[in-house]
Amino acid sequence: MARLLVQVEGETEESFVNEVLAPHLYDHGYTSVSARLLGNARQRRRRGGIKDWPSVRKNITDHLTQDLGIIVTTMVDYYGLPCTWSGRAEAPSRIFPERAATVEREILADVSDKMGSSFDPSRFVPYVVMHEFEGLLFSDPDGFAHGIGRDDLSPKFRAIRGEFETPEHINDSTTTAPSKRIMCLMPRYQKPLNGVQAAQQIGLDAIRRECPLFSAWVERLERLGG
Repeated sequence: MARLLVQVEGETEESFVNEVLAPHLYDHGYTSVSARLLGNARQRRRRGGIKDWPSVRKNITDHLTQDLGIIVTTMVDYYGLPCTWSGRAEAPSRIFPERAATVEREILADVSDKMGSSFDPSRFVPYVVMHEFEGLLFSDPDGFAHGIGRDDLSPKFRAIRGEFETPEHINDSTTTAPSKRIMCLMPRYQKPLNGVQAAQQIGLDAIRRECPLFSAWVERLERLGG
Protein backbone atom coordinates (compact mmCIF):
# COMPACT_ATOMS: atom_id res chain seq x y z
CA MET A 1 0.00 0.00 0.00
CA ALA A 2 2.32 2.71 -1.28
CA ARG A 3 2.22 6.33 -0.15
CA LEU A 4 4.01 9.04 -2.08
CA LEU A 5 5.24 12.50 -1.11
CA VAL A 6 6.22 14.72 -4.05
CA GLN A 7 8.57 17.54 -3.06
CA VAL A 8 7.91 20.29 -5.61
CA GLU A 9 9.49 23.59 -6.51
CA GLY A 10 6.41 25.78 -6.79
CA GLU A 11 2.65 26.12 -6.81
CA THR A 12 2.37 25.12 -10.48
CA GLU A 13 3.98 21.75 -9.84
CA GLU A 14 1.98 21.38 -6.62
CA SER A 15 -1.29 21.77 -8.51
CA PHE A 16 -0.11 19.51 -11.34
CA VAL A 17 0.71 16.71 -8.92
CA ASN A 18 -2.54 17.01 -7.00
CA GLU A 19 -4.86 17.44 -9.99
CA VAL A 20 -3.20 15.52 -12.85
CA LEU A 21 -0.57 13.07 -11.58
CA ALA A 22 -2.19 11.85 -8.36
CA PRO A 23 -5.40 10.47 -9.96
CA HIS A 24 -3.24 8.44 -12.36
CA LEU A 25 -1.07 7.03 -9.58
CA TYR A 26 -4.08 6.06 -7.50
CA ASP A 27 -4.86 3.63 -10.31
CA HIS A 28 -1.40 2.11 -9.83
CA GLY A 29 -1.65 1.08 -6.21
CA TYR A 30 -1.01 4.28 -4.27
CA THR A 31 -3.22 5.01 -1.29
CA SER A 32 -1.85 8.54 -0.81
CA VAL A 33 -0.18 11.00 -3.19
CA SER A 34 0.53 14.48 -1.89
CA ALA A 35 2.63 17.42 -3.05
CA ARG A 36 4.58 19.59 -0.67
CA LEU A 37 6.47 22.78 -1.47
CA LEU A 38 10.18 22.64 -0.74
CA GLY A 39 10.72 25.16 2.02
CA ASN A 40 8.21 27.98 1.88
CA ALA A 41 7.96 28.56 -1.84
CA ARG A 42 5.13 31.05 -1.44
CA GLN A 43 7.42 33.35 0.54
CA ARG A 44 10.34 32.55 -1.76
CA ARG A 45 8.70 34.53 -4.54
CA ARG A 46 9.99 37.64 -2.78
CA ARG A 47 13.54 36.28 -2.75
CA GLY A 48 13.58 34.23 -5.95
CA GLY A 49 14.90 30.78 -6.71
CA ILE A 50 14.74 27.37 -5.12
CA LYS A 51 16.61 26.69 -1.88
CA ASP A 52 20.18 25.42 -1.75
CA TRP A 53 20.69 21.67 -1.80
CA PRO A 54 21.82 21.18 1.84
CA SER A 55 18.56 22.72 3.05
CA VAL A 56 16.46 20.69 0.61
CA ARG A 57 18.37 17.50 1.47
CA LYS A 58 17.54 17.97 5.14
CA ASN A 59 13.89 18.44 4.23
CA ILE A 60 13.93 15.18 2.28
CA THR A 61 15.83 13.14 4.85
CA ASP A 62 13.57 14.41 7.65
CA HIS A 63 10.52 13.05 5.83
CA LEU A 64 12.21 9.74 5.07
CA THR A 65 13.29 9.35 8.68
CA GLN A 66 10.01 10.38 10.29
CA ASP A 67 7.81 8.17 8.10
CA LEU A 68 9.45 4.85 7.28
CA GLY A 69 6.57 3.81 5.02
CA ILE A 70 6.68 6.73 2.60
CA ILE A 71 8.28 7.10 -0.82
CA VAL A 72 9.66 10.58 -1.57
CA THR A 73 10.21 12.03 -5.02
CA THR A 74 11.09 15.47 -6.36
CA MET A 75 9.75 17.60 -9.19
CA VAL A 76 12.10 20.55 -9.64
CA ASP A 77 13.15 22.49 -12.74
CA TYR A 78 16.66 22.09 -14.16
CA TYR A 79 16.38 25.70 -15.29
CA GLY A 80 17.52 27.92 -12.45
CA LEU A 81 18.57 25.03 -10.21
CA PRO A 82 21.36 26.31 -7.92
CA CYS A 83 24.85 24.93 -8.45
CA THR A 84 24.83 23.93 -4.78
CA TRP A 85 22.69 20.98 -5.88
CA SER A 86 24.88 17.92 -6.26
CA GLY A 87 25.74 17.31 -9.91
CA ARG A 88 24.33 20.61 -11.20
CA ALA A 89 27.70 22.22 -11.92
CA GLU A 90 28.84 19.25 -14.01
CA ALA A 91 25.53 18.63 -15.79
CA PRO A 92 25.83 21.25 -18.60
CA SER A 93 28.93 19.49 -19.97
CA ARG A 94 27.04 16.21 -20.42
CA ILE A 95 25.02 15.14 -23.45
CA PHE A 96 21.37 16.14 -23.20
CA PRO A 97 19.85 12.90 -21.85
CA GLU A 98 22.49 12.82 -19.08
CA ARG A 99 22.08 16.35 -17.73
CA ALA A 100 19.10 15.81 -15.46
CA ALA A 101 20.24 12.24 -14.81
CA THR A 102 23.57 13.55 -13.49
CA VAL A 103 21.82 15.67 -10.89
CA GLU A 104 19.38 12.88 -10.04
CA ARG A 105 22.16 10.33 -9.48
CA GLU A 106 24.18 12.69 -7.33
CA ILE A 107 21.33 13.77 -5.07
CA LEU A 108 20.21 10.16 -4.67
CA ALA A 109 23.74 9.21 -3.62
CA ASP A 110 23.89 12.16 -1.23
CA VAL A 111 20.55 11.36 0.40
CA SER A 112 21.46 7.66 0.66
CA ASP A 113 24.74 8.56 2.32
CA LYS A 114 22.99 10.77 4.88
CA MET A 115 20.36 8.12 5.60
CA GLY A 116 22.94 5.41 6.28
CA SER A 117 23.61 1.87 5.15
CA SER A 118 20.20 0.51 6.16
CA PHE A 119 18.36 2.92 3.84
CA ASP A 120 16.43 1.46 0.91
CA PRO A 121 17.28 3.81 -2.00
CA SER A 122 14.06 2.90 -3.81
CA ARG A 123 12.27 5.09 -1.27
CA PHE A 124 13.76 8.22 -2.87
CA VAL A 125 13.04 8.86 -6.57
CA PRO A 126 14.67 12.12 -7.67
CA TYR A 127 13.25 13.81 -10.77
CA VAL A 128 14.56 16.99 -12.38
CA VAL A 129 12.34 18.47 -15.11
CA MET A 130 14.11 19.39 -18.36
CA HIS A 131 14.18 22.29 -18.60
CA GLU A 132 11.14 23.42 -16.65
CA PHE A 133 7.52 22.43 -16.16
CA GLU A 134 6.23 24.73 -18.92
CA GLY A 135 8.25 22.79 -21.47
CA LEU A 136 6.00 19.78 -20.92
CA LEU A 137 3.02 21.81 -22.13
CA PHE A 138 4.48 21.95 -25.64
CA SER A 139 3.67 18.23 -25.92
CA ASP A 140 0.42 19.34 -27.56
CA PRO A 141 0.60 22.95 -28.78
CA ASP A 142 -3.03 23.03 -29.85
CA GLY A 143 -4.22 21.54 -26.57
CA PHE A 144 -2.00 23.98 -24.72
CA ALA A 145 -3.49 26.98 -26.50
CA HIS A 146 -7.04 25.71 -26.07
CA GLY A 147 -6.51 24.91 -22.40
CA ILE A 148 -5.55 28.50 -21.61
CA GLY A 149 -8.31 29.97 -23.78
CA ARG A 150 -5.94 31.28 -26.44
CA ASP A 151 -6.53 29.20 -29.56
CA ASP A 152 -4.97 32.04 -31.55
CA LEU A 153 -1.58 31.07 -30.09
CA SER A 154 -1.64 27.54 -31.54
CA PRO A 155 0.47 28.39 -34.61
CA LYS A 156 3.09 30.11 -32.47
CA PHE A 157 3.21 27.25 -29.97
CA ARG A 158 3.53 24.78 -32.86
CA ALA A 159 6.39 26.82 -34.31
CA ILE A 160 8.27 26.73 -31.02
CA ARG A 161 7.71 23.00 -30.63
CA GLY A 162 8.91 22.39 -34.19
CA GLU A 163 12.32 23.81 -33.42
CA PHE A 164 13.21 21.05 -30.95
CA GLU A 165 13.56 17.28 -30.89
CA THR A 166 11.25 17.00 -27.88
CA PRO A 167 9.51 19.51 -25.59
CA GLU A 168 12.15 18.67 -22.99
CA HIS A 169 14.83 20.12 -25.28
CA ILE A 170 13.33 23.63 -25.23
CA ASN A 171 16.27 25.53 -23.84
CA ASP A 172 16.95 27.27 -20.58
CA SER A 173 18.38 30.76 -21.02
CA THR A 174 16.82 33.79 -19.36
CA THR A 175 15.11 34.69 -22.65
CA THR A 176 14.41 31.30 -24.25
CA ALA A 177 13.30 29.08 -21.37
CA PRO A 178 9.79 27.68 -21.99
CA SER A 179 8.10 30.01 -19.50
CA LYS A 180 9.90 33.03 -20.97
CA ARG A 181 8.70 32.12 -24.47
CA ILE A 182 5.13 31.74 -23.23
CA MET A 183 5.10 35.02 -21.34
CA CYS A 184 6.48 36.82 -24.38
CA LEU A 185 3.39 35.69 -26.29
CA MET A 186 0.98 36.01 -23.36
CA PRO A 187 2.21 38.53 -20.78
CA ARG A 188 -0.75 37.78 -18.49
CA TYR A 189 0.03 34.06 -18.36
CA GLN A 190 -0.49 32.87 -14.77
CA LYS A 191 1.72 29.86 -14.12
CA PRO A 192 -0.23 27.97 -11.41
CA LEU A 193 -3.65 28.54 -12.97
CA ASN A 194 -2.92 28.43 -16.70
CA GLY A 195 -0.24 25.74 -16.43
CA VAL A 196 -2.57 23.23 -14.81
CA GLN A 197 -5.47 24.17 -17.10
CA ALA A 198 -3.23 23.39 -20.06
CA ALA A 199 -1.93 20.14 -18.56
CA GLN A 200 -5.47 18.94 -17.90
CA GLN A 201 -6.44 19.71 -21.49
CA ILE A 202 -3.35 18.00 -22.91
CA GLY A 203 -3.55 14.94 -20.68
CA LEU A 204 -0.88 12.82 -19.06
CA ASP A 205 -0.71 10.34 -21.94
CA ALA A 206 0.18 13.01 -24.49
CA ILE A 207 2.86 14.46 -22.25
CA ARG A 208 4.36 11.02 -21.76
CA ARG A 209 4.40 10.30 -25.49
CA GLU A 210 6.34 13.48 -26.21
CA CYS A 211 8.57 13.72 -23.12
CA PRO A 212 10.63 10.55 -22.54
CA LEU A 213 12.40 11.76 -19.39
CA PHE A 214 9.09 12.68 -17.76
CA SER A 215 7.57 9.39 -18.88
CA ALA A 216 10.45 7.40 -17.38
CA TRP A 217 9.85 9.10 -14.02
CA VAL A 218 6.13 8.28 -14.06
CA GLU A 219 6.92 4.70 -15.03
CA ARG A 220 9.25 4.33 -12.04
CA LEU A 221 6.53 5.64 -9.75
CA GLU A 222 4.00 3.24 -11.27
CA ARG A 223 6.28 0.26 -10.58
CA LEU A 224 6.79 1.30 -6.96
CA GLY A 225 3.06 1.70 -6.47
CA GLY A 226 2.33 -1.80 -7.63
